[in-house]
Amino acid sequence: MDPNRAFREMPLPLFAPAADDVAAEPANAPGKAPSYLADHRARLRDRFMQGGAAAMPDYELLELVLFRAIPRQDVKPLARLLIETFGDFNRVVTAAPTRLLAVAGVGPAVVTELKIVEAAAQRMARARIMHRPVLSSWQSLLDYCHTAMAHREIEQFRVLYLDRKNVLIADEEQSRGTVDHVPVYPREIIRRALELNASALILVHNHPSGDPTPSDSDIAMTTRISQAADSMGITIHDHLIIGKSRELSFRSEGLL
Repeated sequence: MDPNRAFREMPLPLFAPAADDVAAEPANAPGKAPSYLADHRARLRDRFMQGGAAAMPDYELLELVLFRAIPRQDVKPLARLLIETFGDFNRVVTAAPTRLLAVAGVGPAVVTELKIVEAAAQRMARARIMHRPVLSSWQSLLDYCHTAMAHREIEQFRVLYLDRKNVLIADEEQSRGTVDHVPVYPREIIRRALELNASALILVHNHPSGDPTPSDSDIAMTTRISQAADSMGITIHDHLIIGKSRELSFRSEGLL
């Protein structure tokens, strides 16, 4: 069998039928999922609702996401393949669509479901810090940065713009690069800060390698931005480098 035809996607309607409706369908009804598959999905959903995600391995949580994209086939093999390919649930959800589509069995419906999960996680984390004093909710800021950037496969540079009370007024991606480099333009950062009437900035970028240790170019780039900001009376509170499981603060390391 062609592996690319192993899973056929068929997006479900916005609201899936209730469990009782599924159970009431004849086992031999054309186009219906086999009864053993419906039972497996019902059990997995029940385990999730009873115990939450904490006790579920990554591939089972991923199965729950894939149920809607592939409604009538066993998605466990695909869930395991995705985990094997990308490493863990987070890396699957944040993987680039082109890389996801390269996995046998993944089509547009699967990518859409995964990107919905990613967007929801980022929006929830971002809501905890937007229009709030950032310095007094630092852990929430770190959580958001990790959610948005820790599992990216290319470097991304973000700038957080703060007002005079250190309230976050804008969170913007300044640029994207490669696996180990991202172009940064101090003039554009300062220009945008002036447009927003921002009084302070927090710089954030990720290291796809997982190691947040700053490179010489990271340090030099931070110095250039700091000098440009200082000339305009704008404060650089910190530069955070986000790794896979930890972050590095230039301020804490005495680099800023």
